[in-house]
Order: sequence, then structure tokens, then C-alpha cells
Amino acid sequence: MKKSSIILAAGLALVMTSCGNKQGCNCNCSCGCDNCTCAKGDTTAKNATPEYKIIENPQVDISKLPVDKDGYITLFDGKTLTNWRGYNMKTPPTSWNVEDGAIHLKGSGTGEAQAEGGGDLIFAHKFKNFTLELEYKISKGGNSGILYLAQEVMAKEDGKEVSVPIWQSSSEYQVLDNANHPDAQLGTDGNRQSASLYDMIPAKPQNAKPYGQWNKAKIMVYKGTVVHGQNGQNVLEYHLWTPKWNEMLQHSKFKEGGDFPIAYELLKNIGGGEKGDGGYIGLQDHGDDVWYRNIRIKVMD
Repeated sequence: MKKSSIILAAGLALVMTSCGNKQGCNCNCSCGCDNCTCAKGDTTAKNATPEYKIIENPQVDISKLPVDKDGYITLFDGKTLTNWRGYNMKTPPTSWNVEDGAIHLKGSGTGEAQAEGGGDLIFAHKFKNFTLELEYKISKGGNSGILYLAQEVMAKEDGKEVSVPIWQSSSEYQVLDNANHPDAQLGTDGNRQSASLYDMIPAKPQNAKPYGQWNKAKIMVYKGTVVHGQNGQNVLEYHLWTPKWNEMLQHSKFKEGGDFPIAYELLKNIGGGEKGDGGYIGLQDHGDDVWYRNIRIKVMD
């Protein structure tokens, strides 16, 4: 899971309340709000949802793409980044290239921080009901993720429009070197290990291959039911837009009133909700070398 944008996201999220001119109030906030909770003895700063909007950009016409004998559309031709671009960008970030038939992120060499010209890579078409298959290979100590049902979102901060990190609107299939990255030991019950729904549901059995070896990933989304598969085994299942989904959000870092209030608003209706048009598939730039290949999708609308 990417954390390089947490400072930005937290800046968007924090709205301070104030006691105004009331005597005897010891709160340290300063916005002068009429409904100040500090005046009632609550000195906790409250988070509110900043103004944001979902950006609708042109979509790739997938009817013109190759379809294999199994009915899967080829999303990556093995040679170019045609039909791929950066999140909230018009072209692919310069940190991504094609190497030996795979999409390769050249790591920054500085851990979580992206290199200059970096960013998450998305396929320029929204999908709602689908089965996605691909292979990934992570570097030693590497961290990345496969994002799906993502939206492109902008928010206002200090009167300016800023990009909201992609992980605030999408589910994430974790990609990780479980043996060497500390994230594998964090979270709860292994829910930050490879193929997990990041920080929410652990992948079981945990059958990821070591760094430097190719793994097979599969993500099925159909009418709100989601299944993650890894190396030929289904490892988790969950259901969107349900009370259970909302409960999981409320027990995660995306909870209502938490540090990422935009994320909560977007994720509770992920993909635009039951009647929405789905979202983008993305490959995460977490600053570590990672490779993806044989990317194909079967549309099930």
C-alpha cells in the first residue's frame, strides 16, 4: 500500500474546529466555527470531508483490442504502453517502461518514495464486472499493488486542486515480498501480505512465491462479489456495497471521520456503487522494482 501521499491526504482530511471567543475553553483550534465542539469540552479536532470531484476522462475503445480463444481481452501487448497512462495524467509516468515482455517499474531506490516522473499506471478504460488475470514479479524487499474499481479524483486544498491518491478510491490486491518487507508483519492476521485485500482481509492460504519469481494473480468482480486468486488458488472473497463491507471500512484506516475522509466516501460506493460504471485497473508505484506481464481481462457485463 502506498504511503508516500499520506502527508497530502492528511492535509486534505484535517479540518480544525474552534471555541471562538468563549471563555474557559482550552481547545487549541482556530477556525472560529459556530458549531465548535471544543466549547462543549471536546478538545479533539474533527475531520470533515473536503470538497472533491471525480474526473471523467476519455476511455479506450476495448472492442478494437485482441481477444484470445478464452474470451479474454489483451490489455498489454508485451511491447508498448499503448492504452496505459498515469493516474490523473495524459501519458505514462517515465518511471514505467517495457522490459523483456513485461511492464516494469524502475524503483526509486529510496523505499516508498516515488522517483521524479513517477506515479501509478492505469489502463484507460473502466471495468465493472470482470475477471482479470496477470503475472507479477516483485524485487527483494519490494512492495506494490494491483488496484481495481479506481476513480480519478481531484480535491481542493487551500483553494487549489490537488490529486487524491488512487488508493483512496480503489480496492487493492497487495503485491509484496513477504519474506523481506516489514509490511508482511504489520496489519492484522497477515492482511498486508501478498494477494490480501490490503489492510482488510488476509489471503489464505498464503502461497506467494519468493521475490524474483513470477506469481499468477486473478481478480474476479461480479455484481459486487470479489474473489482474489493467487497461483491457482482462491485466497479470499468479499462482497461490496453490503453492511459487512461498510463494517470493514469502519474498522480500517478508511473509517468515517478518520484520517482519509474522502476515501471513506469513495469506498463505501466503490466503482460508483451498484449502478455505477466500475473503475480503472491500476499498477502501483510504491518506489520498488516490480514487473507485470500477460495482462488480460474477460468482461462479464
